[in-house]
Amino acid sequence: MSGSSQRFDGCRMLVLSLYGSIWTVPLAGVVAWNGRPGRQEIESVRLLIVEDEEKTASYLYRGLTEQGYTVDLANNGVDGLHCALEQDYDVVVLDVMLPLQDGFQVLAGLRQRKCTPVLMLSARGDVNDRVRGLRQGADDYLPKPFSFTELVARVQALARRRGTETPEATSFQIGDLHLDLLARKVTRAGVRLDLTAKEFALLSLLARHEGEVMSKLMIAEQVWDMNFDSDANVVEVAVKRLRAKVDAPFGTRLLHTVRGMGYVLEERDSTQEAQA
Repeated sequence: MSGSSQRFDGCRMLVLSLYGSIWTVPLAGVVAWNGRPGRQEIESVRLLIVEDEEKTASYLYRGLTEQGYTVDLANNGVDGLHCALEQDYDVVVLDVMLPLQDGFQVLAGLRQRKCTPVLMLSARGDVNDRVRGLRQGADDYLPKPFSFTELVARVQALARRRGTETPEATSFQIGDLHLDLLARKVTRAGVRLDLTAKEFALLSLLARHEGEVMSKLMIAEQVWDMNFDSDANVVEVAVKRLRAKVDAPFGTRLLHTVRGMGYVLEERDSTQEAQA
């Protein structure tokens, strides 16, 4: 096997000849394989596979590119999350057991900013793991070992769903509160609010689910990647600090507690406030 280095899209790449095809391997660990174009109806669909097991990754590459998909690969959680956030994919195929960051952490980070469909893969077929992934925002879950035909069918279903959705929101307006996810900027009544990274993630999650009650467990799983049953104090403390910045300096509350259930971000009139 021979290799040479070159410049590609501003990144130093290593070009390798493998299986008779040209692979471009970024030194950061992200691989792109330019396979043969496939059927017209799917050749424009772009997939990201986050999988560190070499045999599985190679198997998925060859099979999916032969089907006509454009496929990128990240072999660890950190690179996978970076690619998923910085690039526009139709579907992310995400393994659970990954180095640097596991699949649950990658999913939690992705869901703070994007709604890209995610199909999770895992040799851990435990029901609790599947439930955890789906609760954190995965769209589908496929245990290993799996049928390639079934995986393709699930990817096609997620890609079709993606194609019928409206573009995901990058900004939110709740009353006089405005969130710009791309600029990571929050203002209320024209005043810019200085939030920590976790406070911004928490507010973004609540804004995406405006009017919906989010339980402490759901918040902890998606913002802190915590899967716990008892101590939810970290969520209570974070909400208290967020309220001090978002609500306290202003005349009306937007972040509300629903006793015994969780928290909701919404604009309420005086009658609703009195009933709460």
